[in-house]
Amino acid sequence: MSESRRHAEVSGGGFAGLTAATALARMGWSVRLHERAPEFRTEGAGIVLWNNSLQVLDKIGAMPDLMSKSMTPPAYETRMNNVMQSQETLDGIRWRTLTRPHLYDTLLVAAREAGVEILVGSEVVSATPEGRITLADGSTADADLIVGADGVSSAVRDSLGVPLKRERSRDGITRFLVPRHKSELQALEPDTNWDNVIDFWNLDPRVLRVLYTPANDDELYIALMSPSADADGSRVPIDLDLWVSIFPQLAPVLEDAAKTPGKYYGYQTTRLEHWTEGKVALIGDAAHAMCPALAQGAGSAMQNAWTLAVAATAAGESEMADALTEWERLERPFTDRVQDRSQWYADSREMANGNQFVGESVEAALYNPTDPHRHEVKA
Repeated sequence: MSESRRHAEVSGGGFAGLTAATALARMGWSVRLHERAPEFRTEGAGIVLWNNSLQVLDKIGAMPDLMSKSMTPPAYETRMNNVMQSQETLDGIRWRTLTRPHLYDTLLVAAREAGVEILVGSEVVSATPEGRITLADGSTADADLIVGADGVSSAVRDSLGVPLKRERSRDGITRFLVPRHKSELQALEPDTNWDNVIDFWNLDPRVLRVLYTPANDDELYIALMSPSADADGSRVPIDLDLWVSIFPQLAPVLEDAAKTPGKYYGYQTTRLEHWTEGKVALIGDAAHAMCPALAQGAGSAMQNAWTLAVAATAAGESEMADALTEWERLERPFTDRVQDRSQWYADSREMANGNQFVGESVEAALYNPTDPHRHEVKA
């Protein structure tokens, strides 16, 4: 290894951490990534990725693997009491649906191929603005850049004392991966295209929602939303009779969900006073956890991971702190607006009316963080 190579320490082996580590390694850095779990576990249900994250995956060489078990549905439907409110084909918007385990495996392969040193069972408990991390075993390491991508309860962030505020919403979701059961669904509702993403809403007599998202030919991601105050709607294992009584056309997949372990997550938004401190930068849920309304939590994390790597690589040896501050100034407004819009959708339940993929709501979906001219003011 060349002595002149700059070194980064990354805390957190999720989507944000793996993307940042891979991008930095491909830009010539030596990178060590710490994951506190004793082994990598490809947990989770499904996910939707838009142009902002797909552009990043292009750049880190991960798209061929990602494409192998993902899909672009023909349309995004919104229904109220099973009556169509809108069917949006999302023309001109690049997007893919897939399972979270597939995305995780894809990023893990990309990180290893890029030469990232990956340590499991390695927990970063603190960081300093000067560029030193301390691990749970008491050992320390110095770096030219520290990336805190260690989630909503970030130890890196909290060790720096970065002020934050959290906003909680009245609703939450439980996520499941289940078999597609496409032929059974088709038999129940022959006129439906079961390859579409379908957002099933019910607001009366009680608020319940099922987001139906095909992830590939075999797997289906469903997210069941209910108010946190609804004990039966938020129960896990799910109350099968309740959900089938509201969404009878989904009975085959709900029956599988009822047999699948899950956890109810309340919506929340985390906002920090600042994302950077000296040589430390925070990304992902450590910096900007958000409601899932725009499906941009992972996308924004990967977007910011890439732009951080570019900004840090361009910085001179003594310019890192200033470069990170400038990176936040340029990139944070996009994430702030996504957080605001996602929070508004969660609070208002306005997505139930359909036709949401317009205007401000698709700004992030269309954003290309790899375009070097993206911040130029157009005449």
